[in-house]
Amino acid sequence: MFFSPVRAKTLLFFSASAAAFLFFNSPLCKAQDLASPKNVIIMIADGSGFNHFQAASLYQHGKPDQLTCQQFPVKMAMSTFPHESRGGHYDPQLAWEDFSYVLTSLSTDSAASATAMSTGEKTENGAIGVGIDGAHLKNLMERAEDVGKATGIVTSVSFSHSTPAGFSIHNASRNNYEKIAQEMLLNSRLDVIMGCGHPFFHNDGSRKYSSQNYTYVGGEALWKDLLDPSQKVGNDADGDGVNDPWILIESLLDFRSMAQGETPKRLLGIPRVNTTLQQGRKGDSHAAPYVVAMNQNIPTLAEMAAAALNILSKDPQGFVLMIEGGAADWASHQHQSGRMVEEELDFHAAVDIVHQWIEQNSSWNETLLIITADHETGYLTGPGSGAKNEKPLWNELITNGAGTIPEMQWNTSEHSNSLVPFFAKGAGCQLYLQNIKGKDPVRGPYIDNTDIPKVIFWERHAPILP
Repeated sequence: MFFSPVRAKTLLFFSASAAAFLFFNSPLCKAQDLASPKNVIIMIADGSGFNHFQAASLYQHGKPDQLTCQQFPVKMAMSTFPHESRGGHYDPQLAWEDFSYVLTSLSTDSAASATAMSTGEKTENGAIGVGIDGAHLKNLMERAEDVGKATGIVTSVSFSHSTPAGFSIHNASRNNYEKIAQEMLLNSRLDVIMGCGHPFFHNDGSRKYSSQNYTYVGGEALWKDLLDPSQKVGNDADGDGVNDPWILIESLLDFRSMAQGETPKRLLGIPRVNTTLQQGRKGDSHAAPYVVAMNQNIPTLAEMAAAALNILSKDPQGFVLMIEGGAADWASHQHQSGRMVEEELDFHAAVDIVHQWIEQNSSWNETLLIITADHETGYLTGPGSGAKNEKPLWNELITNGAGTIPEMQWNTSEHSNSLVPFFAKGAGCQLYLQNIKGKDPVRGPYIDNTDIPKVIFWERHAPILP
């Protein structure tokens, strides 16, 4: 389909008006006196744009817009560019007048975007939790801990990678994995960390008998201490002056057992795989979804999310949890269409588990759920898109029916400066309507990634966060 900006403006007028009615009249979006949500869950599909989500819907359902998050009362777009002083900017008109605009304008990386989503401040690419002047920026987890909430990080890639790090620590470079892991484990007040990085296993889940890499878990000495419960690795997470050590789990059975019943105060979950749950496994990486046998000895992102929810919900003050599907980005960089769809479905299965947990164990009056992405990777479109006779053309993905990968076209192996989807449901979600930064000719109203934390903590019509 050719997206005409003129036609899109007509649709935009209708959709914006309808959105305003929906935001302010949906019972799933009204906060009680705009009080701060008790629980906040932010789910990030790394590298996923609108068409990544549609690819998952087409594969799973045979038609677009069938994912759980696509039914949320808040459905918008979000800009992701890095700090303006470093060249970051998004022009909604140029984005649809020039096919190459989102490739030639500066795109964010995961570090800068995670920092923006967790601190409300833009920074330069590569920076984790620090501003362009190098000063530490207080992140969402730290703010939640200051008001007595439990906090957790869950990811399908190494836990010391950019997105988890950007929500929890401060470092001038995203590449300082060992230092980042040490800060998360020894200095942060996180209650739950789950993610890859196991030094003793390959990406297919087989055992490593040599060349162990301890980088993603904080170095060999720290890992050996974590394996020894007598070392009581940790710090004072709750401010009572007593050390709160990490309890380490590795096995699939242990992850599953954490989803119900009694739990430790503080949990570190490292599945028996090196850098990704599934995307990095052996076999034809360009095969159709699930043709290559999946790793069987590790949890899914949904199982990890369920375990984190069971642990964090024990805190009577509530919690803040970030869940990342991190490897859709990696698959997109390599144009692995099948594995990208696998990663999207794994992420959206986790969305379904979280959605179900809220309805069964909490309520939409006390919990806010946000689904979004840190940036788009691959500039994914339908086939035949591009600059045709000096006119840009964007075609939709073509469905081949449920269970078959849709037809698609990759236009870069890098990030793009495209808008990404933003969905929200629950306590206070209507507040995002008050933070619209512009109106895109095709995607409609959009907020900026810095708006995510700015509207989360509210009390009597006033934000309690600076």
